[in-house]
Amino acid sequence: MSTTERHSLNSPTIPRLLTLPLNLVPESARTIVLAQILNRVFAPELIAGELDFLAHRVMRITIDDARLSYRLTLVNQKLRAAPANQVEDLSIEGNTYEFLLLATRREDPDTLFFNRRLRLGGSTELGLYVKNFLDSLELEQRLGMLLTLMRGATDLLQRFGQQR
Repeated sequence: MSTTERHSLNSPTIPRLLTLPLNLVPESARTIVLAQILNRVFAPELIAGELDFLAHRVMRITIDDARLSYRLTLVNQKLRAAPANQVEDLSIEGNTYEFLLLATRREDPDTLFFNRRLRLGGSTELGLYVKNFLDSLELEQRLGMLLTLMRGATDLLQRFGQQR
């Protein structure tokens, strides 16, 4: 068994029962909410044009253990839900725990992508833009209480999450 497979097998997953309520909400509605949150969090970067690489391109984010998927695009300097009929240019897939590690900076994007704990599909060039963007972010002061909550969720998942 490879190191990546071992790491993936030891990664805690969110119990399916906890994801049921979110799975009842249509993907488009969930994506609209996520886009609104990201537009606030990334407001300075959006104004500066740092996300222009996503203009009219579709990025799908899939959280495997939660069975959730989001399709985002950039239109007029704002992240939006991508139309269902628009082909995706990039996909990023992983479990809740890995996305929390990324968001809380407990693991850097290079490590998560290189070890295939987060998987990229589609346009390699677009994937590199996204990875470099994530790597350059300094969000600690902006996220405040949200970062504290995400760190707590990461700790809880690590401690009590289901092991595969």
